[in-house]
Amino acid sequence: MVEQRTENASPNELIERFIESRPSGLSPLTIHRSYRLYLKRAREVIGFEVTGRDIQSFINSRNCSNSGKHAYFRNIKVFYNWLYSPKSGFGLNSQANPIIIVEPPKVEKKILPSLTAEELDYVINHAQCIRDKAIISLFADSGLRLSELANIEINNIDWEHRLIKVKCKGNKEGLAPFGVQTDSLLRQWLGQHSGARRLWDINRSGIKIMLRRLMVKTGLPCNAHTFRRTFASILAKRGVDSLHIQRLGRWESMSMVERYTRSVRFEDSLKTYSAIVA
Repeated sequence: MVEQRTENASPNELIERFIESRPSGLSPLTIHRSYRLYLKRAREVIGFEVTGRDIQSFINSRNCSNSGKHAYFRNIKVFYNWLYSPKSGFGLNSQANPIIIVEPPKVEKKILPSLTAEELDYVINHAQCIRDKAIISLFADSGLRLSELANIEINNIDWEHRLIKVKCKGNKEGLAPFGVQTDSLLRQWLGQHSGARRLWDINRSGIKIMLRRLMVKTGLPCNAHTFRRTFASILAKRGVDSLHIQRLGRWESMSMVERYTRSVRFEDSLKTYSAIVA
């Protein structure tokens, strides 16, 4: 049954209703630190009578970088695409969606850091213990996100095929590969950490603290996103097809692979090309 649009629905009520409509598998960080944070700040342009010009003026007036303005744009866009869809229950005409005419802020495409194979070895060698070496090696071998790696259970490791079953974004299951070095480090770690259900004796926050200390020690970027970019970039430099990288890294779109391999230079691609045509 289609609901009647009502002026009694306040911006806060619409925002909460939108958040309740989000898929159950979404990360709480996405819900609370993105949708709720940005939409609450944008209450003045949340409603039925808001125009595209209102939204554009609001975004342009924000006293923040273009990246920050783009974050406002992304969250407002998701909200209005829901509001003007059948899922909202308000029966609004999708062609009247005000977000359609809003121009997204231009954001510079920065090349975010990734490590070379040599730098990765350097970081692993400077890790404090076998557990930390295994964590870093697994990050780089598999492209695992922090939450995926932190919650691994030992019985989800397929040692024969060197695969780990993990819970991915959207509460989906995926498989993460790992190599010979990681296999050895994991086995050494489990020799010290037997009898547990979970792979690590450290949680997500503890891993972040460990990586920050290692960054100070080595002078190299050490965080889950850097290792995920390293995973993608090393594969790309070795000539692995983008479609395979997408599947191995459990990305939902090819555009995400392109973002994570932006550090791959023309010279890297030329080396791969030369090896093929030689």
